[in-house]
Amino acid sequence: MKATPPPGHLAENVMHFARVLRDAGLPVGTDRIRLALTALPIAGLESRADFHATLLACFVARPEHRALFDQAFHIFWRDPDLLGRIMAMLLPRVKGRDSGVKPPENRRLADALFPNHSPRAAESEAPDKIDIEAAFTFSDREQLKKADFDTMTADEWAAAQRLVGQIALTSERLATRRMQRGASGRLDWRATMKAAARGDSALLRWRRPRLRPVPLVILADISGSMSKYSRMLLHFAHALSSSPRANRRVTSFVFGTRLTPITRALKERDPDVAIAAVVRAVADWSGGTRITACLHAFNADWSRRMLSQNATVLLISDGLEHGDTAALSAETERLSKSCRKLVWLNPLLRYTAFEPRAAGIRAMLPHVDRFLPAHNIESLQQLGRVLAEA
Repeated sequence: MKATPPPGHLAENVMHFARVLRDAGLPVGTDRIRLALTALPIAGLESRADFHATLLACFVARPEHRALFDQAFHIFWRDPDLLGRIMAMLLPRVKGRDSGVKPPENRRLADALFPNHSPRAAESEAPDKIDIEAAFTFSDREQLKKADFDTMTADEWAAAQRLVGQIALTSERLATRRMQRGASGRLDWRATMKAAARGDSALLRWRRPRLRPVPLVILADISGSMSKYSRMLLHFAHALSSSPRANRRVTSFVFGTRLTPITRALKERDPDVAIAAVVRAVADWSGGTRITACLHAFNADWSRRMLSQNATVLLISDGLEHGDTAALSAETERLSKSCRKLVWLNPLLRYTAFEPRAAGIRAMLPHVDRFLPAHNIESLQQLGRVLAEA
């Protein structure tokens, strides 16, 4: 059966709608657009529900993208009620009686639909006489620290990358077997006798253990539900490995359906070049996830080499694993017993009402030392303080 071309300007509108979805963050390629233009005449255009279902099947491949698609569909294809509410979200707010339930705010979608819109343009042009300056004390920088990585606009994303590189990073330090001169500690008999032979016998010489930063191992989940957060957290990993003050050894891995070492790729000085090299080197970026198999691969092939010096492990994942969670619990327990400290960073903690109901999260949670959020810059600053504490 040969498909007939879409009537009127429908093809142009579908292509423009696909561009809006792509600017909002959905992975809509040219193949998806061709599939939609082929499927629409076959599925029929008799009802809005059929039209919505056809575009949903062609443009959305993951459940987490459904809410963003629905908002964009209703706005783009002329739902006047929701369009008015979204426009109201972009305009300055006036305190008053709250009526109705508002849709969740997504600034990437607003930025894609209204790229040239400026909320300040709607403000009154009449100048007001200011007797006392009482500006709001929160700066744009402070608001950006609390913004979720998943809802940032393109400009906010670029600014957040710069802020991540400026986070003050210190490291916990451990005593080694090597010794160095110090003002206190153990008495250094050899140095004391040498000083006495030179005629300087008034002061005793001391030595103390030499300190070194705790090594750091990063295991980052790059599955579809974690790709937005993983990209920013890889920028954080690049800052950890390239910080001259920390002077720590950082080893990085990413995992989706397989475990991939990326330490060499993160050696690039430019963080954007380093992350681009990681994306090119990884075959399963933004794909499925097999946490149990990847942790088993690390425990079997890399654990003895990477964790032999009391390393701290950063596990970045949402913990949403399918299948046998008993094996996942065993692999997490083995990883926890092999390292000095196991810190789990989970973006799901951005929800205030979060509860560990998923079987994978319940299997892993008893074996971690710290369970922290990782969804904005403020949470990464908290992680920096956790890494510095003994």
